Amino acid sequence: MPDAPLKINFFRGLNRFGLSGLSHPCPMPHARCPMPHAPCPMPHAHLKFPMQTKSENSVNPVSQSNFLAQNPHLASVASGGFDASHPPEQKLIDTCVHCGFCLATCPSYRVLGTEMDSPRGRIYLMDAINKGEAELKAASDHFDTCLGCLACVSTCPSGVQYDKLIAATRPQVERNTERSLPQRLIRLLIFNLFPYPNRLRPLLFPLFFYQKSGLQNLVRSSGLLKKIFPRLGAMESILPQITLDSLRQEMPEVIPAQGEKRYRVGIILGCVQRLFFSPVNQATVRVLTANGCEVVIPKGQGCCGALPAHQGQEEQAQAIARQMIDSFADTGVDAIIINAAGCGHTLKEYGHILQDDPDYRQKAQEFASKVKDVQEFLATAGLTAELSPLTDPPSDGKSTAESTAESTAELTIAYQDACHLLHGQKISIQPRQLLQQIPGVRLRESVDASLCCGSAGVYNMLQPEVADELGRQKVENLLNTGAELIVSANPGCSLQIKKHLELQGKEVTLMHPMELLDYSIRGEKIK
Repeated sequence: MPDAPLKINFFRGLNRFGLSGLSHPCPMPHARCPMPHAPCPMPHAHLKFPMQTKSENSVNPVSQSNFLAQNPHLASVASGGFDASHPPEQKLIDTCVHCGFCLATCPSYRVLGTEMDSPRGRIYLMDAINKGEAELKAASDHFDTCLGCLACVSTCPSGVQYDKLIAATRPQVERNTERSLPQRLIRLLIFNLFPYPNRLRPLLFPLFFYQKSGLQNLVRSSGLLKKIFPRLGAMESILPQITLDSLRQEMPEVIPAQGEKRYRVGIILGCVQRLFFSPVNQATVRVLTANGCEVVIPKGQGCCGALPAHQGQEEQAQAIARQMIDSFADTGVDAIIINAAGCGHTLKEYGHILQDDPDYRQKAQEFASKVKDVQEFLATAGLTAELSPLTDPPSDGKSTAESTAESTAELTIAYQDACHLLHGQKISIQPRQLLQQIPGVRLRESVDASLCCGSAGVYNMLQPEVADELGRQKVENLLNTGAELIVSANPGCSLQIKKHLELQGKEVTLMHPMELLDYSIRGEKIK
């Protein structure tokens, strides 16, 4: 993508803080720009706001702009707006001062380049719909292009709670708009299959045959599936490798701690994670038990609800959340551990998801207060198990001490920040701290490390074109670090990165942080 949005927003940032001597051309083509298309030295001029001295608590509400005049297609029907069930709150909308800082960090804007596919543009849409000045149906596509990565929340200098705004908007879209038949069918497939492990499990055997028989290679080389059914093709393109581990049964319900018991923790296996990434769950359990944790795995647990929650499937997410809460009732655990970033963010939002349920509201809040990402938990609890190098020292005839000292730089790792860890849960330092405790590990940071990889739950199946561009950029940035190994703490990110590594013809090992710690604790080497 061109650097224009980054450059323009740099100047807007200077102007916002009073350095108004700079001017710049509008970065967007006239046909795409919803504002008056003219050079403007100040961000408010672009929105036709009068510059004025504001009181401490005052804001410039978005309704003062000429947004609808520039977007008449959104105002064709005044009545097709939000319903009364938790629409985006006007007071949250009004906190946006339109500075444009979010544009440079928004992945959909970076790819599409249109204002309405940015956080600022979507906030304009929410405001117009809230006031009955625009139609939800006409604007719904722009809400669908949002990945929900929450990078804008981390970036915004005004503290706009875009996460709450988009979370309130998605269920409104699902309840009040009619999707096309292809969209309904793919969503029906996704939301009636992926959140239910017992429905997914019978598919493992045919998928195992599909991969081992060579049929998968034939389908991919022909390209027909992608051409005829693009979204099914996108789904097939991220299909993980089915192994014998995937076909094994569940782990024991209680696994004792090794040595002195320090904590009693519950672990959530996930839906896709338990079937397609079972080695990650097994490694997580071994790491926890090796560090003095008794692990409880309730049999009644299912999906965490992240996939439906992130796409506005409100009732389904609520039902799944209730089941999860019930499964951990009376377990007496000190913490509830999750090893998937997107799942962890949703689990910590159970209080919000069940806010209208009088029977579960309090239970949900108590449950959410115990949820910890496994890296967050271990960084706080501390590692007690001894860690070994992941690679063998060089065999060059030197003494053991000399070889051990030189081997400390033998394994370079690029840690990939999952959005719902970095932006959603504000967890970034902890994974790096844990990895750097492994002897011989050296971290390398990639350019644009906070930019979404394009996975975003099921986004890469629903919006494959945008997702592919973001995946390509992410993998290029990771490869440019020169790291020997990539580490990712989210299954969706891992699938997306593996796909684009293969498309670029690169063979780089990708692992979960818990797998690295498990190797180190057990003294195994990475080959």
